Order: sequence, then C-alpha cells, then structure tokens
Amino acid sequence: MITLFIRYTLDPAKLRDFEAYAKALATPIERCGGKPAGYYLPTKLAGPMNAAVGLIDFPSLAAYEKYREKLGADPEATEITRRLEASGALLNEERSFVNCVPESRR
Repeated sequence: MITLFIRYTLDPAKLRDFEAYAKALATPIERCGGKPAGYYLPTKLAGPMNAAVGLIDFPSLAAYEKYREKLGADPEATEITRRLEASGALLNEERSFVNCVPESRR
C-alpha cells in the first residue's frame, strides 16, 4: 500500500472553505478508487495556521494512476474543486507518496 500525502497551504481566514472541501471530497475519492485516511486542519496549539494535510491510501501506484484519471473526469469532484479554488482558500498544493512503517499503526 502507498499513501498520497498532500500538503496544502491555505488562507488562514478561509479554513472553513477547506474543511467543506475535505468533507465533500470523501465520496468522490472513494468512488474513484482511493481510501481517505484523513484530512487534517491546523490548530492554534502549535505550528503554522495555514497548513493542512490530506492522506489517501492506494493499494499500488497503478491504482493511483487509475484514480487520477477517474477523479479528473468525475463531475462532482470537479465541482468541489472548482468551489475551493473560487473561494481563494487554496494557495498551494504539494503531493508526494509515503509508506507506512509496518506495525507502527495501532
């Protein structure tokens, strides 16, 4: 299994717009072949107030490639993304892959 790690840089005044995006996108992600592992918003406790993270699991890189094709053609996902972009909440998005250390998750 591989996990897509998405780091978002956000307008801190528009975190609720990003939260709505993250909640709405879960269904299209699953429909297109991904398994949401979670989206995380910043807190006032520590760290930057403009960084969020999204994690999506895939059984393989090939499955991720199929997912990207499906998600790009999914009308609901396209509309959800359009709304986020129109809100001005999203400033930057970086994608990478990570692997979970076996037996580190409980």
